[in-house]
Amino acid sequence: MIHEFKEFINRGNVLDMAVGVLIGGALSTLVKSLTSNLLNPLISIFLGSIDLSAIKFRIGSALFTVGNFLNDVISFIIIAFIVFLIVKFFNHFRKEKKDAGSISPTEQYLKEIRDLLQQSKTDTPEK
Repeated sequence: MIHEFKEFINRGNVLDMAVGVLIGGALSTLVKSLTSNLLNPLISIFLGSIDLSAIKFRIGSALFTVGNFLNDVISFIIIAFIVFLIVKFFNHFRKEKKDAGSISPTEQYLKEIRDLLQQSKTDTPEK
């Protein structure tokens, strides 16, 4: 069982996922700080409230904290946009790497077969 666990942990995907989770947590903290320390004061200029989390209303005994929800929506949009940019960046370089690489042996064989077929069509006399 320990051997299987070692194999599981040593897989590249598991390590990549762990790194992604840690970086995602750090990114979430940064975005939360950006939202509360920079964007909220900027938005408060227009709304007149210094803290978005202070925006609340009551209906009966239910308390609706709209400001906290707005903070979370802003954080989500920022994180989603950053992830989009990261994926776009890596896909761009992956495409460049694929385009810059040599063609695979299968593609080379197919090109040779195509060339031979075209050559045999031009070499054959018409009846």
